[in-house]
Amino acid sequence: MQINRKIIIFDKIIKMKQILLNVPDTIELDDREAKMLLASRLFEKGRLTMGQAADMVGLSKRAFMEILADYDVSIFNYHPSELDNKIENARDYSI
Repeated sequence: MQINRKIIIFDKIIKMKQILLNVPDTIELDDREAKMLLASRLFEKGRLTMGQAADMVGLSKRAFMEILADYDVSIFNYHPSELDNKIENARDYSI
């Protein structure tokens, strides 16, 4: 069953859907932990922005960023080649 809900943030409507998940009883996993695992992984893969992932878990961006380290996810979500490109572009600028 899928239940759609909407969150209004600064007059912008963000549609969200709810997913029902079956997890073995032997795994100690509460709703918050499951949301955080999914949101952090989707952020790491570039499927969600920082703000979207934070909204998904119900946290501020700052709180989400602080917790990401517990999940071994960097707040700097760049592919190594993209980061190299950004470094090269920064070298082109002088003060």
